[in-house]
Amino acid sequence: MIDVTKMNGGSITVNADLIETVEETPDTIITLTTGKKIIVKESRQEVKNLVKSYRSECNSFGID
Repeated sequence: MIDVTKMNGGSITVNADLIETVEETPDTIITLTTGKKIIVKESRQEVKNLVKSYRSECNSFGID
């Protein structure tokens, strides 16, 4: 799970395993495998880094 900031300033926790795409247009839009789209303040690269950190943390605990 990763924490991101919605455009209204609220925080939301997203299941990183459900992220299908992340695009900047210029707002960053996360599209989930469910079809839901979330617009966030973080850049595409920041979201990518959050997902990489999450996966690294999971792997260090032996969680798949």
